[in-house]
Amino acid sequence: MTESYYAAVYWPARLESAEECARRSVTFFRLLAQCDEIYARWFEQGDSLEEALQREFTPDFTTFLRFYQSEENQLGRDGFSFGAWTGHAEDGRGGMVNLTCGDASGAYPNCCLLYLPWLEIEPEGPRVMTTAALVNVLRAMVLAWEPLFGVIATHEFRRALRPAGDPRGFVGWLTYVSRARGEVPLLPPSVRVEPVEDKGNLIVCGPERLSAANPEHVALGRRIQEVLDTKGLLRPVLE
Repeated sequence: MTESYYAAVYWPARLESAEECARRSVTFFRLLAQCDEIYARWFEQGDSLEEALQREFTPDFTTFLRFYQSEENQLGRDGFSFGAWTGHAEDGRGGMVNLTCGDASGAYPNCCLLYLPWLEIEPEGPRVMTTAALVNVLRAMVLAWEPLFGVIATHEFRRALRPAGDPRGFVGWLTYVSRARGEVPLLPPSVRVEPVEDKGNLIVCGPERLSAANPEHVALGRRIQEVLDTKGLLRPVLE
């Protein structure tokens, strides 16, 4: 079974202007570019591959402000959405970002989702899909968006740990929990916990990628998740 990994962070309803979302976006893309060269170039999404490849943009404040002030990127009375990709069409998906930010109603959950390279298909995969690189990716997301919860995992691993429709967070290969949720308790010795400045804690289950196809990985994820559930650290972002 080939599993595709993603990185995601989520935060509750939080009213933010186009200017505030633009500033956070600049921070995110700047920090992400420092993680790996695959994130150095970005393109707007288009109706076709040819169209999208003509829409390269510079991720600066003026550009993001223009995006968020555009009606096509606005959500209801408040909130914004935006999508971008790295243009690696010949090798797979490269990196693709979907953003929802600035929403105060809860109707459009605020999140930042980054699809990661395919390990077996894309040449950047072995370089990006390492613990060291992905710790920096998740840190970039946390520092830019200040979420309550974040994770790097696969959809298959999530389904192995939570029933369908369960709104709680879950444990992935890497998991982030905001300090606002509480302190991370003692976890198994193989698990590393490190702070992300004063924002919260990043939990690294180990150097090996957690896969739903490996029963030992699933068992480890469940053990960690039970401990975090007991402390209420993975309760739903939208309560």
